[in-house]
Amino acid sequence: MDNQSRPDATADIRRLRIAFIIALSFALLLWMIKLAEYLAGLDFTQFGIYPRRADGLAGILYAPFIHGSLAHLFANTAPIIVIGTMLLYGYPRAARVLLPVVYLGGGGAVWLFAREAYHIGASGLAFGMLFFVFTVGALRWERRTLALSLVVFFLYGGMIQGVIPTARDVSFESHLSGALIGIVLAFLLRHRDPEPPRKQYSWEREEAEADDYDWPDRL
Repeated sequence: MDNQSRPDATADIRRLRIAFIIALSFALLLWMIKLAEYLAGLDFTQFGIYPRRADGLAGILYAPFIHGSLAHLFANTAPIIVIGTMLLYGYPRAARVLLPVVYLGGGGAVWLFAREAYHIGASGLAFGMLFFVFTVGALRWERRTLALSLVVFFLYGGMIQGVIPTARDVSFESHLSGALIGIVLAFLLRHRDPEPPRKQYSWEREEAEADDYDWPDRL
């Protein structure tokens, strides 16, 4: 490999590390909130989204930080870290639009259309990121986007069934709204992050230089 490609690889690793740290930090924040709730003997469920009730509107802001049990939080932790890392690494510009829209738009859709119950958890965010990363890969059909899509699909493709009603205590509405927003924004933002330039090896440049060389005519 040419020495010129090493700075690109270093920048890639640094970008991946930063994306992982951000995703991990958010997951740790969720655990800190759950730990505080547990130690204080409180129940934060009442701060979730309650559809079509004025006092449930604030849940749009709070719901992603609240989880009903350790099992609920544990189920969301790995997808938040892994898919969040893939999103922030592969689509940093699109993520600046996607995350707040999924966060607020998904919560708003739950408040408008979901069943009358408290809706809590960060799974709506996870579904929004999952469907965005997978859909962008299918739309752009480039090496990196396809790789990210395949990683996400093979690890968490089973989550797709979460957009249909499966259990009374699971907010499929949060999953569905996040997924739909992720798909729509994948179409709208698919070109927001340009494909990184392909690494060129030394032997490729040598071949190109040889092709461009004007050989002298021989008599």
